[in-house]
Amino acid sequence: MKARRWWTWPVAAILIAVVLFALDRLFPPPLPDHAAAFATVVTAADGSPLRAFADDEGVWRYPTTPQAVSPLYREALINYEDRWFAYHPGVNPWALLRAASQWLRHGGIVSGGSTLTMQVARLFEPGTRSLAGKTRQMLRALQLEWRFSKDEILALYLNYAPFGGPLEGVQAASYAYLGKPATELTHAEAALLAVLPQRPSALRPDRHPERARAARDKVLRRLADLGVWSREVVDDALREPIAVWFRPHPRLAPLLARRLRELPGSDGAVRSTLDIGLQQALEERALNAVNRLPARQSLAILVVENATREVRAYLGSADFMDAQRYGHVDMVQARRSPGSLLKPLLFGLAIDQGLIHTGSLLIDAPRRFAGGYRPANFSEGFSGPVSATEALQRSLNLPAVQVLDALGPEVFHARLRDAGLRLYLPPGAQPNLSMILGGAAARLEDLVGAYTALADGGLAAMPRFTVDDALEKRRLLSPGAAWMVRWMLADNPRRPSNAGRSQLAWKTGTSYGYRDAWAIGVGAKYTIGVWAGRPDGTPSPGQYGAVSAAPLLFDIAATLREREPLPPPPENVSEADICWPLGNDPATAAPELCQRRLSAWLLDGARPRTLPGDAAEVLHVRAWKDADSGQLSTPECPAAQPVAVEIARWPSALNPWLSRETRQRSRLPSLPTDCEDRTAVTAGTTAAIRIENPPDGSVLRPPAGGHGPIQVAFLSSAGEGRVYWLLDGAPIGSSVSGVPLHHRFTRGGRHAITVFDERGAWADAEIHVDLGER
Repeated sequence: MKARRWWTWPVAAILIAVVLFALDRLFPPPLPDHAAAFATVVTAADGSPLRAFADDEGVWRYPTTPQAVSPLYREALINYEDRWFAYHPGVNPWALLRAASQWLRHGGIVSGGSTLTMQVARLFEPGTRSLAGKTRQMLRALQLEWRFSKDEILALYLNYAPFGGPLEGVQAASYAYLGKPATELTHAEAALLAVLPQRPSALRPDRHPERARAARDKVLRRLADLGVWSREVVDDALREPIAVWFRPHPRLAPLLARRLRELPGSDGAVRSTLDIGLQQALEERALNAVNRLPARQSLAILVVENATREVRAYLGSADFMDAQRYGHVDMVQARRSPGSLLKPLLFGLAIDQGLIHTGSLLIDAPRRFAGGYRPANFSEGFSGPVSATEALQRSLNLPAVQVLDALGPEVFHARLRDAGLRLYLPPGAQPNLSMILGGAAARLEDLVGAYTALADGGLAAMPRFTVDDALEKRRLLSPGAAWMVRWMLADNPRRPSNAGRSQLAWKTGTSYGYRDAWAIGVGAKYTIGVWAGRPDGTPSPGQYGAVSAAPLLFDIAATLREREPLPPPPENVSEADICWPLGNDPATAAPELCQRRLSAWLLDGARPRTLPGDAAEVLHVRAWKDADSGQLSTPECPAAQPVAVEIARWPSALNPWLSRETRQRSRLPSLPTDCEDRTAVTAGTTAAIRIENPPDGSVLRPPAGGHGPIQVAFLSSAGEGRVYWLLDGAPIGSSVSGVPLHHRFTRGGRHAITVFDERGAWADAEIHVDLGER
């Protein structure tokens, strides 16, 4: 007999290995298509699911890993199902021998011999419990062990094990039955979920709680016997009741979830930046708030963390399931008229351009701008001279249009676009003055992103909805201008009753026709945006920003504990006094050039001069007058003893709101009666308007023997466009020049009447009303 060659066994081993490798490749184990095997689940920042979308077969399965489940669950599962999982090659021969001997002695199955790897094989290739079926299962288990690591095999079990109904995987089961992620399981809960896949339908805890408890307790006692968990721990777990209810899929932030699901590459899990606790709180608050609004109105809320620009709460509607309120429409993304929300950004850009500061004199009076544009205030009244701070806090329209006219609509539109805030103009329209009053559409998320610049040194950034979104900051304002605007908004005395001690810098807006009500607030940590209105664009009279949105804004700020005071101003922002009407420095200005003094915040110490009401209007006049007569001296009419004189003139459109003394101080000296050249006198003034009735100095009385209220027809002539009437400085109405305005006097005494037109021409009169009262 020939001796065997030494290389026979290695060659045989290699041949066997090649054959096994070929068989494995020819008959691979059936495995799921991992990319399409899971429900798409959108989670909060901590991994808690917000909303899940079932797979094509209606199965709820959330992806997880062995490291993403509780260690208690891993201990319960492995020690109950397969103690030697870490050591065997997929088949445990000792367990098989034990199961076979028990079967022979008892004539049936007492304990199974399946390993976790064999159970994974059975998940993807169900077979019979016959000898052939078991043999095939063992071969598949060996294949799995050949192909995958132990962690990968365990992950397959954790993701695909059945848990009853449409649930597969421990993560889906944990949320559906227990309302929590699989990382937070108690000992009792871990034992319950470890045993459910053995008989998922029969042990469903929502339908068969007693069966489920008995099976759970069996696992707990086994773990105590094995010394995995102490008796004390197990005794406590045994006393824990089975208290579950079936909720296979959460429905928080449904519109954000729908939005993120539609992103490219969003298969499986999409982790958002939401704070699940805040999201739940605001969804409840929104439901309460929307029920106080008229029918068919909805709400949208966006909360952004200033430091990271991560969105912490997202409500595209108040109630996703409410069809009457168009709950399926995401108003965070909708293009709507922002009303006055762009005004703070405009004022900030104007500060950076050196056009205004917080105390700049602006004109709140009827005016006609280029192209015949004639805006009006929301309140339909006018206040005359106002500071930039007052104009912004009261959201006055005329001063805002004046500032935009000085900055330039094209510049404003471009600067916002470059910072990430896109304005949607009507088809064919170019940037124009109406943009500042809501003449262009914007989205809530873009507006909130721009407002975050006020809390971040003037840097704007788009909100981040997922942890993978890049943070891209763009310069909108200088740090100084951003602080000044934030100060103006935070110092607003016109606060809702629920504002409390909040230091929120806030602004409201209302679109034309009461279609949109807005409020945006900037705090130390968060920027909050609120929208209210009808998604279909139907007007909602009586619903505007201060009523419908601002109270909810401050409720949210209270929830967020936004009470920190404003930070100190940047080094290049200083507080100083300025003078009206010119805007000059009172320390260096002559007394006659400083008619009113007030405090303001300045950027780089600059004191921009007052914006004139008209490009041709000169506010700082240098002239000559005769030392003796005080009359004006001109080259055509030279004075014998001329002396220099400087005069501070108020913008002519403000004259109706000025006292007679103030107007007198702003007038040029009169010309000599024999001088025909009146160019210097009329320069910078407008055509005359006259009060025809009642005449200046008249006394009004009831008919002879009568007493009580008097009705008077106010009548003017020579004015252009609409004319506006003031009685004792307060507006009483408007009319067209030559058409009377009827007013009923109920109070006697002296009264001052002023009329002015859209070009700023004005006239006044004083009358005495005698009501004949005894």
